Amino acid sequence: MGASISLVHNHTGIAGGSPGIIPAQTLEVADLLVAYLEQMGVEYVFGVPGGAIEPLYNALARSARRGGVRHILARHEAGAAFMADGYARESGKIGVCCSTSGPGATNLITGVACAYDNNIPMLVITGQPALPAFGKNPLQESSCTGINTLGMFRHCTRYNSLVSHPKQMETKLVSALQRAVRTPRGPCHLSVPVDVFRSTSPHQIPSYDLNSLLAPSSLVDDDAIEKLREMLSKANNVVLLIGGGCGEAIGSILQFAALKDTPFVTTPDGKGLVSPRHPLFRGVFGFGGHSSADAALRDPSVDLILAIGTSMGEWNSGGWCESLLNERLVHIDESEEHLSRTPMARLHVRGRILSVFNRLFEQLHEQHRNSNSDYHRRRVSLDPDGTVWEPHHMLSAPDKYESDAVPITPQRLMRELGQLFPPTTRFLADTGNSISWSVHYLHPAVDRRLGERRLAGGGRKITQGQRKTNGGWLRVTMNFASMGWAIGGAVGTAAANPDAPVVCITGDGSMLMNGQEISVAVAEKLSVIFVVLNDRALGMVKHGQRMAGAEQIGCELPPTDFAALARAMGADAHTIRSPEELSGLDIAALCARKGPTLLDVLVDPEEVPPMNVRMRVLANAL
Repeated sequence: MGASISLVHNHTGIAGGSPGIIPAQTLEVADLLVAYLEQMGVEYVFGVPGGAIEPLYNALARSARRGGVRHILARHEAGAAFMADGYARESGKIGVCCSTSGPGATNLITGVACAYDNNIPMLVITGQPALPAFGKNPLQESSCTGINTLGMFRHCTRYNSLVSHPKQMETKLVSALQRAVRTPRGPCHLSVPVDVFRSTSPHQIPSYDLNSLLAPSSLVDDDAIEKLREMLSKANNVVLLIGGGCGEAIGSILQFAALKDTPFVTTPDGKGLVSPRHPLFRGVFGFGGHSSADAALRDPSVDLILAIGTSMGEWNSGGWCESLLNERLVHIDESEEHLSRTPMARLHVRGRILSVFNRLFEQLHEQHRNSNSDYHRRRVSLDPDGTVWEPHHMLSAPDKYESDAVPITPQRLMRELGQLFPPTTRFLADTGNSISWSVHYLHPAVDRRLGERRLAGGGRKITQGQRKTNGGWLRVTMNFASMGWAIGGAVGTAAANPDAPVVCITGDGSMLMNGQEISVAVAEKLSVIFVVLNDRALGMVKHGQRMAGAEQIGCELPPTDFAALARAMGADAHTIRSPEELSGLDIAALCARKGPTLLDVLVDPEEVPPMNVRMRVLANAL
């Protein structure tokens, strides 16, 4: 995209020129930035325009006319950041969002902070008034002499800089993009004054090949891998904890687990990387998790626990559970930040996780070249009679999972969603009850033509032109946990891959906070199914207050007809009151529709979500 296209555009009235005389080359700084996005294959920039960033929008319009980068208009700047987050997870590329100066920039911050805490590579571009106006109180001034948005972004970005001269743009842009994709990954911010954007670029074509500069490194700690091999050779019982950072390496990790005959559990954000039907899977450990996973880690016969690609925050460490954070732990990660949170670990292995497990697998494969036939037979024998697999042994309330009650139980809703939608579906679970119900009870369908490795989300050979996603079938946000993230994230996911069904599982509180972004899916004709758990409350707050014996305050919401709201924005919509109404939907038609559909699901408001980890942490804080 863009490599063989001329970027020159025409102006008249330029200082030093004669009327009617068109200079040979007048590439603006904004055009150079967009040219680099084209070079990387970025398809969309998500944002909301304004005067201070108008030159960037002019450059995007020129790019779109020649088949390059296109702008998608968000309804709120936080929604733009969430969309860029969803796009990055699905496409494997850098997500890009932008806003004007002042409140446009401050509105972006929540979405950017969420991406920062979840290691999502993102380029954030904000405008500024013209440099000569700094300190004169211009409209929406965001410099050091106004409302200093650069200072605000410093705390939630990996790189943060004001581009104060046209000659700085290329160097700072390349530096920002390199920091976005280098471990620890995350958003990077450039603030650009409007006159700098409009200036003639000193570089008429990109000077650097970003596809080469941003290629992932395969560096690993050879000494640490050798120590790990020795430890594994002496261990009798090993358990793997697979985190959300394992997307690229999941195929090699599962091959290693198979040859070693090692059971594994996942963190909440790692669940979407594996098939819950895998014979070695023991459930999710951490927030919304399963007792089977907790038991696997607490087993006194376990010699080693390999925690792979996990940040060890509250939700993905079981609230810093002692059964995990002890001398049995080996922490494997690319990020020094993550490794620094496990000083009690017996060994830290830093490096690209794919490279680490490729080496471990190769050694095991050599040792057990012909000894894994039992495993292959087990894989083939999964569901041999074609019956529907059910995870009852993992669930805390299996009776509610099959309940025919009206209103529908959230447990039964998760069961139906997993069975009704095709195996290629991307599920995004929003902060609140949505994530706890999804992590514990949502299990996807299996397409036997695709096989488990496809469902696992990794291990496939990527051919030219094929999208490389490491996001998995279930996507959640840990740590910063912004309400409404999944609504914008689903729009960005669908934009990145319009061929895959996208299901956003969200709550009524999140929908009231960020539901306006459904209008973007309408405008872009994106096939997103928004599933609203309508319990007329901020559910996690309500149940948390009850479980803690706290005052019941600030959690009730009035009855809201979300189906009517969705139809008012141009979406299709259905109100669901029972399992029969849900199973009666034409799911294939919903997925094929060129536009969003909202399911307003009236769930039982008294069902308590699996949130014991959160309650334990809050109790310990007292």
